[in-house]
Amino acid sequence: MSTPIRASSILPGHREAIELHTADGLRLVGELARPLDREPVATLVCLHPLPTHGGMMDSHVFRKAAWRLPALADVAVLRFNTRGTTSLRGTSEGAFDNAVGERFDVAAAIEYAEFHELPDVWLLGWSFGTDLTLKYGSDPAVVGAILLSPPLRYSAPADLDQWAESGKPLTALVPEFDDYLRPDEARERFAAVPQAEVVGVPGAKHLWVGDAETVLDEVVRRVNPAATVPLPTTWDGPMETGDVSAYADRTVASFADRPVPGPPPGQAG
Repeated sequence: MSTPIRASSILPGHREAIELHTADGLRLVGELARPLDREPVATLVCLHPLPTHGGMMDSHVFRKAAWRLPALADVAVLRFNTRGTTSLRGTSEGAFDNAVGERFDVAAAIEYAEFHELPDVWLLGWSFGTDLTLKYGSDPAVVGAILLSPPLRYSAPADLDQWAESGKPLTALVPEFDDYLRPDEARERFAAVPQAEVVGVPGAKHLWVGDAETVLDEVVRRVNPAATVPLPTTWDGPMETGDVSAYADRTVASFADRPVPGPPPGQAG
């Protein structure tokens, strides 16, 4: 009998706690979720929202991706806490570094995926994570990137130029009512990247509350075009239930009404 897939639903998959080791000597905590009984066809490396305002590897869209996509779309999901960030998985060493030292965090995640021979690596950045993606994600091991609510606060025009030159696919999912960058302005800003696709999402806001399913559908369309989309909303088989109440005081909603800081004075961005 089919059961509705809810926010707390954990579909079958192989999930393991992992550690990433950065070139500047830090240990970062994370998790890799893979299909249970088959190889993944693609991999998402998730770069979370601003940690000083509640962002972490368990931010709700990424948590749902890890709990659903291995089973529904044959996609592996690697998520981790950038330096100094805490979630239920633990705390990564180091301290928040305004998108400077985080370059080593991005590199460590890409290297992990490459070393473990994970296929078709895509970066999935959200808010602050989109700036990390644009600044440091155009790596030979990366197929392309998907940006959720890009504020373009820490990234510079040169970062967009780098993506343009790479030719790698770049998709920006931009909420109609985003707090920082809305669809029309996003199309103007991303015009510097000829292959960039800007998708305005009607009715959505920066935090994607109530719109996670739309995000996951759009992500899967790009990373695994062979998958059935929209993704199923019910599951016929074993299913676990996660304790989402554990995240109540550590949600990205904590920065819903606060300004997102940009780089310190004198820093490019």
